Amino acid sequence: MKLIELTRRLPGGFTIYGDKNTEIIGLCTDSRSVCKGGLYFCIVGMHSDAHDFAPQMQQNGAAALVVERRLDVDLPQICVHNVREAMSYIAAAYYGFPSDRLRLIGITGTKGKTTTSFMLKSILEAAGHKTGLIGTVCTLIGDTELEAGKTTPDPVEFQKILSQMADAGVEYAVMEVSAHALDMHRIDGVRFACAGFTNLSQDHLDYFGSMDKYLEAKLLISSMTDSISVNVDDERVAKAFEARGIPFIRVGIREKASLYAKQIDMTESGADFTLTFHNRASCRVSLKMSGLFNVYNALMASSLADSAGIPLEYIKAGLERITRVPGRVELLQTHTPYRVILDYAHSPDALENILTTLRQSTKKRLICVFGCGGGRDKGKRPIMGEISGRLADLSVVTSDNPRDEEPLEIIREIETGIKAVTDSYIIIENRREAIKYALETASSGDTVVLAGKGHETYQEIKGVKHPFDEKIVVRELLEEI
Repeated sequence: MKLIELTRRLPGGFTIYGDKNTEIIGLCTDSRSVCKGGLYFCIVGMHSDAHDFAPQMQQNGAAALVVERRLDVDLPQICVHNVREAMSYIAAAYYGFPSDRLRLIGITGTKGKTTTSFMLKSILEAAGHKTGLIGTVCTLIGDTELEAGKTTPDPVEFQKILSQMADAGVEYAVMEVSAHALDMHRIDGVRFACAGFTNLSQDHLDYFGSMDKYLEAKLLISSMTDSISVNVDDERVAKAFEARGIPFIRVGIREKASLYAKQIDMTESGADFTLTFHNRASCRVSLKMSGLFNVYNALMASSLADSAGIPLEYIKAGLERITRVPGRVELLQTHTPYRVILDYAHSPDALENILTTLRQSTKKRLICVFGCGGGRDKGKRPIMGEISGRLADLSVVTSDNPRDEEPLEIIREIETGIKAVTDSYIIIENRREAIKYALETASSGDTVVLAGKGHETYQEIKGVKHPFDEKIVVRELLEEI
């Protein structure tokens, strides 16, 4: 593809220096990689500026560059105001604007994105539509699974996936949309058929600095669709939409909403409720996933399906056929007299939700194994300690993904919160040993919840990802025990 063709939908002012007809045979975002004939993006990062490595890119075979300032190298250059923003539009052009060939549905929010997206995929498939999914756990093209990376991929990978989906005949693509992706322009240039905002709670403050900035980033999705559903029981989110005059579909339980659940009966294995649409239709749903938070997820999935024109009968069928989402309140098959639950809860609200839900169905003791990730929001560590100390009978404080931090320093910050409410906790830095302790300590009627890792199959320590799949770890430990 010629360089000039990649600028077809590029917004704002830009200048091309050099041969506009230079042939481009690939897109490259890493200055260290060899991509002969490729277009290299000179991204300005938090710790480095790729413009400084332009000579290396030329040596690696670059055909042209996308820059924010003209560089003294003998290569054609597209000079733009923001390389990250331009990358999204250029990647879309390179792959033939694949989002034009399918209907894209986006889901943002702190919690519930993954479960809501799996529920929505189930509904769309119940209605006979071939559906793709892009998210934290995996990327699915129909039934074909690709390994997931970021919650929302970088623009080049994102557009490549959409192209694969469109070529495979996918009609709907359901995707999780992170605040980072919106702030970093990863999905600029696409238009959602409809979108949903699940909730907002403390997370990622290491990047955004404040809850207000975190919220502002997520609100960007409202400019990318004409139809957005909002959980109005989350007052902060609802008020933000109202204050900005953004039209939205009201979804909720406590607050008067246009789509809501009533007559909710919680069971050990799920929840039964009456789903009501805009006072025009309703049905009884028997959800096979426990927790009030999953009722909220089901409501959001239902609202998005309704916005996409899916009839009520298929919404009910899709919700009732889904039984699990990987790493989300996932009951492991342990054949023990106690339950072992795997969950991705790694924020205060998520941990409180899972522990509150499991408390209701636990006959005896609730044992919580958890930690906090390194290089992330430190403020949530004592908060999560207090939550586990208050809601669990025994907390096993351990390591999560410490990354470049010292695990014991993270644990000590968690401890400041937990010791303020209880002395029923133990610190075991090694996560495998912590899980072993919990399994050996548990007895009939107890529930052991492994919180924080969920679907992840690794533990990141000092920049290295070590294999650590908690499903495998539990199986191995039970064999040892």
